[in-house]
Amino acid sequence: MAAQPLSRMLRRLLRSSARSCSSGAPVTQPLPGESARAASEELSRRRQFLREHAAPFSAFLTDSFGRQHSYLRISLTEKCNLRCQYCMPEEGVPLTPKANLLTTEEILTLARLFVKEGIDKIRLTGGEPLIRPDVVDIVAQLQRLEGLRTIGVTTNGINLARLLPQLQKAGLSAINISLDTLVPAKFEFIVRRKGFHKVMEGIHKAIELGYNPVKVNCVVMRGLNEDELLDFAALTEGLPLDVRFIEYMPFDGNKWNFKKMVSYKEMLDTIRQQWPELEKLPEEESSTAKAFKIPGFQGQISFITSMSEHFCGTCNRLRITADGNLKVCLFGNSEVSLRDHLRAGASEQELLRIIGAAVGRKKRQHAGMFSISQMKNRPMILIELFLMFHDSPPANPSISSWDPLHVQGLRPRMRMSFSSQMVTLWKGCRVPQALLLAQQRLGSGCFQRHYTSHADSDANSKCLSPGSWAPAAPSGPQLTSEQLTHVDSEGRAAMVDVGRKPDTERVAVASAVVLLGPVAFKLVQQNQLKKGDALVVAQLAGIQAAKVTSQLIPLCHHVALSHVQVQLELDSTRHAVRIQASCRARGPTGVEMEALTSAAVAALSLYDMCKAVSRDIVLEEIKLISKTGGQRGDFHRA
Repeated sequence: MAAQPLSRMLRRLLRSSARSCSSGAPVTQPLPGESARAASEELSRRRQFLREHAAPFSAFLTDSFGRQHSYLRISLTEKCNLRCQYCMPEEGVPLTPKANLLTTEEILTLARLFVKEGIDKIRLTGGEPLIRPDVVDIVAQLQRLEGLRTIGVTTNGINLARLLPQLQKAGLSAINISLDTLVPAKFEFIVRRKGFHKVMEGIHKAIELGYNPVKVNCVVMRGLNEDELLDFAALTEGLPLDVRFIEYMPFDGNKWNFKKMVSYKEMLDTIRQQWPELEKLPEEESSTAKAFKIPGFQGQISFITSMSEHFCGTCNRLRITADGNLKVCLFGNSEVSLRDHLRAGASEQELLRIIGAAVGRKKRQHAGMFSISQMKNRPMILIELFLMFHDSPPANPSISSWDPLHVQGLRPRMRMSFSSQMVTLWKGCRVPQALLLAQQRLGSGCFQRHYTSHADSDANSKCLSPGSWAPAAPSGPQLTSEQLTHVDSEGRAAMVDVGRKPDTERVAVASAVVLLGPVAFKLVQQNQLKKGDALVVAQLAGIQAAKVTSQLIPLCHHVALSHVQVQLELDSTRHAVRIQASCRARGPTGVEMEALTSAAVAALSLYDMCKAVSRDIVLEEIKLISKTGGQRGDFHRA
């Protein structure tokens, strides 16, 4: 171990071309006027000397492919003060009991061990690391570790402006701030919390305190924020930012869909159309980002291409989760508990052998974007808040899910129209694969807006032709009764007694179509109705109607719904809005009336929003699409 401080010093010298050599390497001072080429050759000779005389990198942190891991990410907590729709449900995710999380002393013990072996960069992540009460003290303790070059943090920025002066004084040297939209209303819609201005305040506080660059992480998702690429890039004109566009990546529970991923090359093409003079910057060794700069701009933009062009060959990162598991690959599903061994009294050498064995098993590269989406891995919120994805995985991996929230083609002047309503999400619902709403693409020049109260997507979604619904194949027995169930033996109306029926999981889906006509359709499409956003109002009306169905339909039982979802999709070929409502509950009676009521009232509300523009509006095709979980078997409309 005695050689480690010298080894770290030599590695630091290798990384920096601007530092003078103090290691004993023969140095020849360039003469005045010496060419840049001669200076470069001299630097190469010095680096070669350092390579030949540097002590070997820690064997415990070197994998079987020769990759040396000098960068450690430590999750301080699983908790977060936001509820991003594509990260977790509004009520949060099941958290690890506090007793099973790493204590502050355990975090510092592991950090000391890794730094002693050659780790020279530590990044603190979460959940949201800045909600941990002792985060400033942790940074101060890490700052005292000899050989640690960089202490960074990845944060959502909500608490940053308040804590940054203390963190900087404690030794924080690098900041990454997650921000996926520059539209305040859309921010509130995405995260289900207010706070956009706090995040922007945090960014400006970091700039004010001299951090350069301040890195801004933006996960780009088709249909959500890819229309803001140019706006984000424009921020770098007058601010020392490194805006990092991150390809949407699959994790458990985020129902990754290839169609949602915007590739690096597509993003680059979009930005180059606006700034054709965009320059490629040299890449640092082990960098995950491809960096570019617009000439004359103060900052830069970068692309993290984890999916389309992976950087596994130069990966130097290890991760420790909040519950003390070591992950050698962000996309790998293998973990080893350092916490358990630490609490069992393992010695330093025993811990190193465990770490070395895990690092040694690291694969050459991850499985690829399509295979990763099928692999078992913990949700991202339980690894780190590097980017944000959906809620925890369903218990049954065969369960289908709905297409993601799409608000596509909005012009810049229309972006402020996003509503901040809280929308319902649910996990593990049984929704038939055949009932996925189509994700339509209109021709150039056409605008399309999709609203849905559920934000999951499915990798197996099928595109349908405009104006068509996904056909549903019949499954299970199609049993019907030859007698009406809501009348007694004498033919009088009566409520069915369901007291002896077993409780089962019930799901029903219904649909409706509203033919608006060209004038009203265009106003709805562009969100220019004087009454407001018709799609949002109709969506909320449908959700509310499902919850009060028993008050509207006399013989319906009251059902405690566990989920209501309403989707509205524009159909430009028919100047129509197609509505699909689904309801879910566990109980002795079905929820088809709730789904039908939801679809019908959403249609009526849309009529009400548009009737001042046109009375030639037609409501049609109100029908049940499917129901599952009843005694008579499942029903799927063909």
